[in-house]
Amino acid sequence: MSLTPVLTKRFGTDQPWKIANYERLDGYAGLRKALTMPADDVIALVKDSNLRGRGGAGFPTGMKWQFIPQPKKGEPVKPHYVVVNADESEPGTCRDLPLMMNDPHSMIEGIIIACYATRAEHAFIYIRGEALHAIRRVTAAVAEAEAAGYIGTNILGSGFSCRVTVHGGAGAYICGEETALLDSLEGRRGQPRLKPPFPATNGLYDAPTVVNNAGSLASVPYIVLGGADWFKKIVANTDTPWTRSWIQDNGQDKAPAPDGSPGPCIYSLSGRVKNPGQYEAPMGTTLRELIDLAGGMSRGKDIKFWTPGGSSTPMLSAAHLDVPLDFDWATKAGTMNGTSALMIFDEDDCVVRATLKWSEFYRHESCGKCTPCREGTYWYVGIYERLESGEGTEEDLATLLDLSDNILGRSFCALGDGATSPVSSSIQLFRDEYVRHFAEGGCPFPGVRAMAGVSH
Repeated sequence: MSLTPVLTKRFGTDQPWKIANYERLDGYAGLRKALTMPADDVIALVKDSNLRGRGGAGFPTGMKWQFIPQPKKGEPVKPHYVVVNADESEPGTCRDLPLMMNDPHSMIEGIIIACYATRAEHAFIYIRGEALHAIRRVTAAVAEAEAAGYIGTNILGSGFSCRVTVHGGAGAYICGEETALLDSLEGRRGQPRLKPPFPATNGLYDAPTVVNNAGSLASVPYIVLGGADWFKKIVANTDTPWTRSWIQDNGQDKAPAPDGSPGPCIYSLSGRVKNPGQYEAPMGTTLRELIDLAGGMSRGKDIKFWTPGGSSTPMLSAAHLDVPLDFDWATKAGTMNGTSALMIFDEDDCVVRATLKWSEFYRHESCGKCTPCREGTYWYVGIYERLESGEGTEEDLATLLDLSDNILGRSFCALGDGATSPVSSSIQLFRDEYVRHFAEGGCPFPGVRAMAGVSH
């Protein structure tokens, strides 16, 4: 598989986080070009590129910018803000941190372009509090950009001014939800807000606010330089055995247009692969291709189950190796592309054990604001502990599915929905393995049973 890096083209060069090295490889050329364009034309360009948010939901970035209301003549001008969601907390996800450590200026350049396009004069970069190394690296990069005249008053003589503030977050998973992030940024406990109103009109300090993922903004300078058509051509071949089968089974005449979910993507691979890490590939690359890039399976075993976009996306099985990993095809496979974080498990791994660990995470990270998520994740853990110890029953499976039905779509934010994904999908795909847990008196995998301290 031949790949030309875009987002990672500076990775591995001499100190790529330094502004001098960044500028040698087209650094801030996109900003210079954007500042010569009308702000609305920059929004139109990003919208036409079909760039979709890399934070999980895949919402079109240009459309989000377009939602920001602009004052009419004679109306009072409210401040506008750009907020960067770099609170990378999804289990299995490790994309924004390597990007901020290796190439922080690409994100900063994208931030300044976003501020110009949306008429914002202040941006905040919200980084997970435990990631002190990234906070220090980005803070230093912001200072470099300010000293070079890319941040501040009258940027590059354009008349446009912009400030950038780096903020260390509260270290809670819930702050990855954009409205909880805004509450945390304002100094309050991070809890999701009721929507509407939406951040586009009533965001940070009750002012119009764009909230974008770090990876989304890092893509913007390349779009400004290369153009929308160039960006839309960066797609993988989505004609695979799985897609052909799906088209036939669903009576479709053709597949979704590949440029509906285009561009380069940094996929995070962890688990049972020889070389876990970050791999840049076009959107729509399959897991089969990514495993080849990572050197194959680490223990020589066949793949059993995997997540395409972090633990909050429904898991898939070996039957889905050829699903194109973009926002459209992943949905047709019954899952989500999410954060492009692939956690890979082989045939000796226990799906019940893995789901227990994820459920423990969601129980711990629930903010407690709504009953379905707060109570449902608590009951998940109790039932999974019984199953792993051999004390579960058939009735427990029905209870898990009933709990999922009462959490999904009834929680205040997407954390509750995400918590149901591994539970519902694992029972759907591996019900027989659940049955073995109570039929055989505990986990049927010896290595997992020993790790759990179960002797019988």
